[in-house]
Amino acid sequence: AYFRLLCSLLIPALFLSGILCVCLVVLLWGIRLWIQQRKKQLTSAGKDGKRPLLVAFFHPYCNAGGGGERVLWCAIRTLQKKYRNVTCVVYTGDRDATGEEIVEGAFRRFNIKLTHPVKFVFLEKRYLVKASLYPHFTLLGQSLGSVFLGWEALLKCVPDIYIDSMGYAFTLPLFKYLGGCQVGCYVHYPTISTDMLSVVRNQDTRFNNAAFITNNPLFSKFKLVYYYFFAFMYGFVGSCSDVIMVNSSWTLNHILSLWRAGACTSVVYPPCDVQTFLDIPLEEEKSTTEYSIVSVSQFRPEKDHPLQIRAFAKLLKEKRLGQQPSLKLILIGGCRNEQDEERVNNLKNLCEELGVSNSVTFRINIPFEELKRHLAEATIGLHTMWNEHFGIGVVECMAAGTVILAHNSGGPKLDIVVPYEGHLTGFLAENEDSYAETMAYILSLSPEKRLEIRENARRSVHRFSDQHFEETFLLSVEPLFK
Repeated sequence: AYFRLLCSLLIPALFLSGILCVCLVVLLWGIRLWIQQRKKQLTSAGKDGKRPLLVAFFHPYCNAGGGGERVLWCAIRTLQKKYRNVTCVVYTGDRDATGEEIVEGAFRRFNIKLTHPVKFVFLEKRYLVKASLYPHFTLLGQSLGSVFLGWEALLKCVPDIYIDSMGYAFTLPLFKYLGGCQVGCYVHYPTISTDMLSVVRNQDTRFNNAAFITNNPLFSKFKLVYYYFFAFMYGFVGSCSDVIMVNSSWTLNHILSLWRAGACTSVVYPPCDVQTFLDIPLEEEKSTTEYSIVSVSQFRPEKDHPLQIRAFAKLLKEKRLGQQPSLKLILIGGCRNEQDEERVNNLKNLCEELGVSNSVTFRINIPFEELKRHLAEATIGLHTMWNEHFGIGVVECMAAGTVILAHNSGGPKLDIVVPYEGHLTGFLAENEDSYAETMAYILSLSPEKRLEIRENARRSVHRFSDQHFEETFLLSVEPLFK
């Protein structure tokens, strides 16, 4: 009787599920045809009668001024040089600036001049990808928000080739299956990683794992299940890519384990303007009365600026015991929004608490020439992000001739601060004590020894040049143009 009842319920349920699946497929196919029709209406032929190939970059914060934005503008410049019949489109939420101002900002910040105009598609729903909108389930919230933002982008402009250059992998199936586009992506860091899973599994308190979760075994287990579910979904959408570019060995390892698309995945180191920094003359230090320690990174929580300030305070405390040259810490970075500005204010308050305000300077959204000047004068370049996916700021510091001190993890450990031809190129540290100790050690070295390390570091950074990026980027995206 139970079996008969089960069959009588199961067969209609399967039949209904089948009908719903067919309806869904027909609906999606209808949407795809409608979008293709819309594409024909929206695009017009060029002067030579040929319709230009539209290559669109999804970069909602294209005016932010960070390393990811440098990759975007270098990629566009590279495509403009290589392909004549290509129009580059940027989907952006930066509605507070005009297209001309954004392009001018790219030149002012990164020294990148584009050879042809860029078409900007301004999006109204960027607030949907803001982390602040999702106090809980942030990863899932932002990812679903990016789908809606991607839908707005697709309706406003249907490209031939779609490249996600900011890490919104959930937009990839949208453009591939509904937009009928060739899709590629440049991954700066995985949205979720095996490291993040281990942080939750080990109940480790970090900026992305609150103490109230780590202190409760039930919450920790629930978050772990949520992370595994999200990792599965992330792997599914990422595997839709025709071309996958990653910025470092660290990112490569994570993307290969999550997306399982090794055949179309390659490492493309981000372009660092090394030549501009290499043009700074490398001389033995003249001043022995004052040393500056410079940090270059956006004011985001994962960059861990509090660690820099605490380590610097510890260094100052130890240095005051003897007659030492004066030290100053210069924090250089970009502020994207109110949350970043609030973060800077909190950092200033931390300086007050630790009594180092007079020795710490904040330089926000500064022009490129000023950045160069600070790096040219600095003795130590400081970088503290745990598992930094790459670290453009680390490369710039090394090219400019500072002695780099980066975190012993991620891109700096695997790709950048590595011996070059058997010679030391910089230093790595992990916590407040080791940062303070290593800074003290660097300052205790003779100017000749520091010069030797700086020269080794400079020689090692040519593999991160704009030219090397252009070559590897073109090689990677070539399948999209076939």
